[in-house]
Amino acid sequence: MDDAGEGTSGHGDSNVAEYKLILRRVLDNRPSGTRLKLAAALGKNRSFVTQITNPAYLVPIPAKHVAIIFEVCHLSGAERAAFLEAYGRAHPGRLRAPHRDARTRTLAVTVPDLGDDKKNRALEQLIVDFAARLARYAESVG
Repeated sequence: MDDAGEGTSGHGDSNVAEYKLILRRVLDNRPSGTRLKLAAALGKNRSFVTQITNPAYLVPIPAKHVAIIFEVCHLSGAERAAFLEAYGRAHPGRLRAPHRDARTRTLAVTVPDLGDDKKNRALEQLIVDFAARLARYAESVG
């Protein structure tokens, strides 16, 4: 049994492929860098995002990642509804309560300009990744 609580054979396969296709379409319409932000927020590498957005890979998306995906990818109401419907068919009962929008706050952090776009982007990504990990830690403690 995998993290989503459902094997990858049987009638759930088409539903797994369906919600992955919805997520892929969403990401294809988002700014470049969204996949990298999603990987950082999930605490995974970019290849994990490739797997969870590829309908050919029938490995399910863990339920614990759904709220983070919605937050980072900014799914519209219709996209969320379609995703949740397919996810619910593929993995009945895994999302115990109806999904609620995750509340977020924005903090401004002043950092030095490293004089190089690539270095500045790398520093920004480190900060985003660190903040996501801190938030997950704080949720698990509290």
